Amino acid sequence: MSFRRIINHILPLSNIHLIALFISHIHLFFSSRSIVCYTIAVSICKYSHLPRIFGCKLRHATSSRLPLHMPSLTATALPKAQSLSNGKWKGTDFLGGTTKLLINGEFRESKTDKWIEVLDPSTQTLLSRVPETTPEEFEEAVQSAHVAFKSWRKTSVLRKQAFALQLQHLIRENMDILAEAIVLEQGKTFPDAQGDVLRGLQVVESACAIPFTLMGEKLEVSKDMDTETRKIPLGVCASIAPFNFPAMIPLWTIPLALVTGNTLVLKPSERDPGAAMMIAELCLRAGLPPGVLNIVHGAVPTVNAICTHPLIKAISFVGSNKAGQHIYDLGTKHGKRVQANLGAKNHAVICPDASKDQALDAILGAACGAAGQRCMALSVVILVGTAQTWLPDLISKAEQLKPSGGFEKGAAFGPVTTPAAKSRIEGLITSVEKEGGKILLDGRNFQVPGYPQGNFIGSTIIEVSAEMTAYKEEIFGPVLSVLTASTLDEAIDIINANPFGNGAAIFTQSGPVARKFEAEVEAGQIGINVPIPVPLPMFSWSGNKGSFLGDINFYGKSGVSFYTQLKTTTSLWRSADANAAGEQFSVNMPTMK
Repeated sequence: MSFRRIINHILPLSNIHLIALFISHIHLFFSSRSIVCYTIAVSICKYSHLPRIFGCKLRHATSSRLPLHMPSLTATALPKAQSLSNGKWKGTDFLGGTTKLLINGEFRESKTDKWIEVLDPSTQTLLSRVPETTPEEFEEAVQSAHVAFKSWRKTSVLRKQAFALQLQHLIRENMDILAEAIVLEQGKTFPDAQGDVLRGLQVVESACAIPFTLMGEKLEVSKDMDTETRKIPLGVCASIAPFNFPAMIPLWTIPLALVTGNTLVLKPSERDPGAAMMIAELCLRAGLPPGVLNIVHGAVPTVNAICTHPLIKAISFVGSNKAGQHIYDLGTKHGKRVQANLGAKNHAVICPDASKDQALDAILGAACGAAGQRCMALSVVILVGTAQTWLPDLISKAEQLKPSGGFEKGAAFGPVTTPAAKSRIEGLITSVEKEGGKILLDGRNFQVPGYPQGNFIGSTIIEVSAEMTAYKEEIFGPVLSVLTASTLDEAIDIINANPFGNGAAIFTQSGPVARKFEAEVEAGQIGINVPIPVPLPMFSWSGNKGSFLGDINFYGKSGVSFYTQLKTTTSLWRSADANAAGEQFSVNMPTMK
């Protein structure tokens, strides 16, 4: 990396963050234990009176080659971060720089004085700094979308389709690069991150059919009188994305909002915005006009601004219960259409006639994949009848799943996103024994060689009852809760008593048993010998009960309906008057004669 590149990185920064970033780049020129870097860092720390620089402790020199205790990316991750930070991507950085805003087609440095650090969850290395968007910047983003809507809504559907076709091509071309960004910021394994991008890409591909899905209806309701209904865009829409799917969830909303003629203000998660920024740049490369897509950043203040701004007509949200309830209440109070996908507690039922190894493998993959940070993770298994004797085999298989850094070969899953999340998950595991349950496989304090600072939790299996805290709360970690039932009816009653309703699965070789389960269980998305029954985008997401707030769900036909409203026109053109000047007006109620 050249010194010019270093200067370009640090110019937008200020105070101690500028100095710390400068040191980190000097660090690339010297050994990781360079006395040169150490001396500079100690001097700065001494005169700035700050105990931590760049998020890392320093200690006094005791020899000629002393450790600079600064977290750094591993040998497998550093080349990825460098390749993503060489200026190819305008909106983000993975070597300690800043994440930009996207306003009116331009990636801009925020003028804020409040920044949020994005840390690699495997090493705690600073990757980038995300701005808390200022009120002025937020207003400019919304106004940009409002102005762009006036022309974008009039753009032909074929032109919008052409944008979607080009976007899907660019995403497919950059799929591995987007996945690398996800691994760095979110911590997923590389294959899992590829799946994150792929499931989002499938929504883009479905959006390419917009000339067909946007078609309206027309009928001659009476002689010379026609009634037609068409779908028209809402205006400026907003999307608030979660940390657990940095590419897929933005792609649930970006393509459908835009091809239906709306403009969009997107707020990615402040924990891992890199993939969303890269997707936004691909949108611009695909020919999207300035202002049609804008990106803002931040936490609660930005969310509240989205919920209350009068020009924003609709809000899409995926995330936690508390945040989702707040967004739904505040957004609807201000007259907005809101769809909010919330928490979950997805159950899997194993019947005695199930294919044993296939069922156990599928359930463990769905429970521990992505470190359990999926709203469709199977976090509860109910062993019915003699299937309860399979519990030792379940534990044995779970012991073989080992977490590691996302770029490491053989890693079953990566870390959870933050130290706070790790602490919360371990606290819920600890609560099991305090409340009378059993920890059958304990993933607390799991150590991964080479990653002493990682937010890792090993595969965990707990035996619980429906009254325990660990059962009632969404754990969002690689933890599988085990319940038992004597009959299928008892298992269904357990599932239906749970307040969440995203999904449920059953493993059986019996068609009648599967049909009974599908008909009687109250979850919105059912898997029969399928552990994570997330519908492909020709269908729609259909989580229900406490897992969803709103009337219209995500993607598919529902997604098109969410981003459009109906306009019905009835017209009368009398054939007998084709050459006439007109007829006398009537003050009577029009009737369909």
